[in-house]
Amino acid sequence: MAIEINVQETPNPNSIKISTNQTIFEGPRSTSLKKGDATEHPLASALLGIEGIDNIFGIKDFVTVSKIEDAEWDTILPQVEAAFQSVYA
Repeated sequence: MAIEINVQETPNPNSIKISTNQTIFEGPRSTSLKKGDATEHPLASALLGIEGIDNIFGIKDFVTVSKIEDAEWDTILPQVEAAFQSVYA
């Protein structure tokens, strides 16, 4: 089954919440990573590799992606969507 994502705005203009129809972070604990942090999680690694992404926070079936202030969502969002599709193809 292909992953479906739902992008939602948050009160913070530098963050978006992405909900999915699949569990993307296993276990009861949240995952919080900043640019440069080491991780073996394929989606987290792909997201943090995108130019302009500062950090991510995820648990179960959603992830909040935060960008640096100068980055533009119009540039970042297609890359975020591509990361989901490449990891969960």
